[in-house]
Amino acid sequence: MKSQDIAIVGILLAIGAIVRYLSLVIPGPIVSNLVIAFYCLAIILVIPTFTEVIGIGIVAGIVCALLSHSIFPPANLISEPVGAVACLTTYKILVGRLSISPAISTLLGTLASGTTFVVVAMLLVAPTIVSKFETMGAFAGAVIPIVVLTAIANAVIVQILYVPASKVLARGKA
Repeated sequence: MKSQDIAIVGILLAIGAIVRYLSLVIPGPIVSNLVIAFYCLAIILVIPTFTEVIGIGIVAGIVCALLSHSIFPPANLISEPVGAVACLTTYKILVGRLSISPAISTLLGTLASGTTFVVVAMLLVAPTIVSKFETMGAFAGAVIPIVVLTAIANAVIVQILYVPASKVLARGKA
C-alpha cells in the first residue's frame, strides 16, 4: 500500500473513531458504529489487497473494542476484519457495474460485521446474555434490527461521501 493510501485509511479510521467516541456520550445501550462506515469508505477508495484489508479490519476492531460499551467488546477483533473482507469482496464484484456499489458494499460489510459480532457474543458470553435477556433468541431479536438499521445508515453515509471523496483524491493525483 502506498503511503498516500495509508494516510487516507488512517484519516478515515481516525474520523470514525472520533465520531464513535463522541457518540458514547449519547445515553442508552445502543450506539451506532460509524467506524465501519469510514473503514468501508477507505476500502472503497483505496481498494487494498486481501491481507491489507484484514489489517484495516484488525485496526478498526481494536478501535471499536476500546471505544465500546457493548456486551463483549473483544468480539470486534473478529467482526471488523470479517466486515472489511465482505466490503472489499463485494466492491470488487460490483465496481463498474452499479453506481451504488459503494452503498451495497458498505451495507453488506456492516451486516457481515454486525452479524459476526452477535454470533461471537452469543457463543462467548452466553451466561451474561441470558442474565440480561430471557433467551438467546430474544438477544438476537433485539440486536439484529439494530445491525440492519446501522447497515442502512452506513450505506447511505458512504454513498453520499464517496463522490466528493473520490473527486478530492482524483484531484490530488492529477
